[in-house]
Formats: sequence, C-alpha cells, structure tokens
Amino acid sequence: MSKTRVVIALGGNALQQNGEVTAEAQKAVASQIGEVIVKLSEKYEIIIAHGNGPQVGNILVHEENAGTAAAPAMPLETAVAMSQGQIGYWLSQAIDNAFARNKQRKKVISVVTQVVVDRNDPAFRHPTKPIGEFYDAKEAMHLAKLRGWEMREDAGRGYRRVVPSPKPIDIVERKEIMSLVQNGTIVIAVGGGGIPVVRTKVLKVLKGVDAVIDKDLAAAKLAELVKADIFVSVTAVPNAYLNFGQPDQIALGMITPREVIEHIKAGHFGVGSMLPKIQAIAAFAGKKRFGVITNPDNLELALKRRSGTIVQEF
Repeated sequence: MSKTRVVIALGGNALQQNGEVTAEAQKAVASQIGEVIVKLSEKYEIIIAHGNGPQVGNILVHEENAGTAAAPAMPLETAVAMSQGQIGYWLSQAIDNAFARNKQRKKVISVVTQVVVDRNDPAFRHPTKPIGEFYDAKEAMHLAKLRGWEMREDAGRGYRRVVPSPKPIDIVERKEIMSLVQNGTIVIAVGGGGIPVVRTKVLKVLKGVDAVIDKDLAAAKLAELVKADIFVSVTAVPNAYLNFGQPDQIALGMITPREVIEHIKAGHFGVGSMLPKIQAIAAFAGKKRFGVITNPDNLELALKRRSGTIVQEF
C-alpha cells in the first residue's frame, strides 16, 4: 500500500526560538523537528521545504561587512544557495540522528534546488521584499548609489534593501526529487523558496538572478509537480484567522479555495505573514488533495484533518 505524499513547509523562524540565533541553538530545534519527522515517516512520504529569512539575512550581513577585493561579497542568489546548504545540513543530520536514536534507518537528503522564474515577471520592475540590515537615511542613500540597490523605509525602523519576489514557474530538480521520494527517501528541497534562476533566450541555459521567491509559493509549486496529496504550511499559530489579533477573531477550520479568495478580498490576512501562506495553500488545493495551515504542535492531527485550517474543493 502506497503512503500519502506530503510536502511540509517550515518557516525560517521555525529554527529560531526565543530569539536564539546561534548554530547550536538552531541545531537543537532541528533535533526536535527530526523526532516529529521520524514519527510521521511511518505513514507518509515526506518532502520538507523551509524558509531562510533570518539565516540568509545573517549571511548577507557577513557578506556585506566582509566584502573585500580579495574576498568579494557574494550575490543574493548565491547567499540563498548558501542558506540552503546550511539549513539543509542541520535538518538532514537532525532527522538522520533521530532515526538512529529510534534504532531505525531511513535515507535523508538535502537537494540544492533551483527554481525557474519568468524574466518578465512584474516583480522585477517593482521590488518589494525587504532583506538584510537596517540603515539610516544617509547610509541607505550611499548604498543605493554605491551598489545600485533599491532602498525603502521599513515600518519606521530604518531603511532596508528591497529585491524582487517573482512567482515560481518550474523547479529544475523536480524529476530527481520525485525519484528520491518514490524510492523512500525523505527529501529537503526548495529551501528559502529556491535559488531564483531564469533561462536565457538563445541557449536556454540557466542564470541566477538577485531575487527572493516566497517559500510557501515555491513549496506549493513543488507539491503540485511531485503530485503530493497534502501540502502543509507550518507556522506559529494553529490556524488562519479572520480578524486576527482582535477580540472577535475567528479560527478558520475547513474552507474552500473560493472562500479563501473572498476572505483575501476582505483584507483579512497580513501581507507579510499569513497572506502568502493562505494563497499558496489555496492554489494547491483541489478535490483530491488538500492544503493545511497549522503549528508544530498540531501537525500530526492536521494531517488527519483534525486540526488547523484545511483548504479543499468540495
């Protein structure tokens, strides 16, 4: 009997609890995630996607501060690749060790993943994704001239670099990921939304571009391409909510993609928080597959449709 195939998207903040940003602290959280994955692997084929916001931000700080002629700073798409290796290493080792502690053996692999975007995506003309450090107005103006960055004021906290966030249209390594999953391997992929690449017009070769792809949209695209049965976005709250944070907030249970669209039009989901998650879940959902928003504590119940916000066509 074949197992249910699930793509689990972890937020970049999932590895950072209580503000702890050291490698050891994040490895400890990864170890907890590993124990959950061991239990789930008994019933599910698992692909893990993850965010990288805090981690790639730290990499960029190091790159920007240490860049010299002898050791020049790496471009953004390379920093995304670096964060994939970093987090993929932590997660794959943690899951492998969890199997060992449970006296089990299971193949686990992290795939450095390239995600194809459209060079004509409107996002390249209107960058909106803030990354990296905060700067004062004078520093921001200097960096804009020096490096050609677009800088934008961020909620009264200072200025940050903003970059394009184009939509994912394909995943370069999708066939390899599918093959690994079919052979029983737990796969970690599309870290940080994947390394953004375009295909050149003439030779159709791949070229990296400075952008950040939304992690949930990339994970949803992967779930679609590998024919997953369930796509889960794991976040800090157990459900998506209407009137979130207000006395009359309402937890959403089982809803349809059409209802999600209506709630989006009514302005119920935060642009930088819940909106991309619920959009990705609704885009994936169908009559024979469903999407879930939940938190780590309720993940197992959510996969059984007993917790979280479940989005499916009926």
